Amino acid sequence: MTRGGQENDNEEPERRCIVTGEVQPKPGLIRFVLGPDAMIFPDLAHKLPGRGIWVTADREVLETAVSKNAFSRAARQPVKLPEGLPDLIEAALARRVVDLVSLARKSGRAVCGFEKVKDWLAQGRAKVLLQASDGSERGKGKLWTPEGGRWFGCLTASELGLAFGRDHAIHGALATGGLTKRVIVDAAKLTGMRKQDGGATAGKDTKTV
Repeated sequence: MTRGGQENDNEEPERRCIVTGEVQPKPGLIRFVLGPDAMIFPDLAHKLPGRGIWVTADREVLETAVSKNAFSRAARQPVKLPEGLPDLIEAALARRVVDLVSLARKSGRAVCGFEKVKDWLAQGRAKVLLQASDGSERGKGKLWTPEGGRWFGCLTASELGLAFGRDHAIHGALATGGLTKRVIVDAAKLTGMRKQDGGATAGKDTKTV
C-alpha cells in the first residue's frame, strides 16, 4: 500500500512525488505541467502536453512543495505558481467530483436520500457511499460502506446537494460502472486535500460502521 492509498499491483502506471520521493500509482498523485511562461499549471485530467511534475494528493505535501520551492527543482528552472495553489486544487477537485456525481445521477447510476441509499446498499447495487462531511454523525452511522466498495465524506451537504439538483443532501450512492471509477479517483484526492476524518490522505477513506 502506498501513501496515496492505492494497492500497488503493477498494473497502474507509477510516478514519483517530487516532495516525498515515493513512487506510487498515478491516481494517488496530482499532475502539474510547466507552461510556456514558466507558470505551473495543475492537470487534474492528466491530458495537458509536456513532462508531468507529480505531487502526492495531500494538502500538507502540496503546501511543502510550494514553500520549499520543489516545483522549481523538479523543472530545473525558476517557475511561477498561481497564488493559493492548494486552495485552487481543492476547489477544482470539488467541482470535478460534484460534476461527475451529477452526470452519474443523470445516467441512473446515482441516488440520494437515506431510504434510497439504504435500499441500494441492501440490494448490493451501491459501489460507493457518499456522505456529507457536515451531516449528523448519528444519521450517517446508520448506513454502511458497500462490501468491496468505498466510502467518502469529502463533500459538504450543499456540494452533495448540488450534485443531485437540490439544496443539500447528506447521503448518496453510486452504482458500479459508468463514471464511478473516476469519482473514486477524484474523491480520494479531494479527501487528501481536505483531510476529512482525522487527516486521511488520498485513498485512505474506508469507513466501517
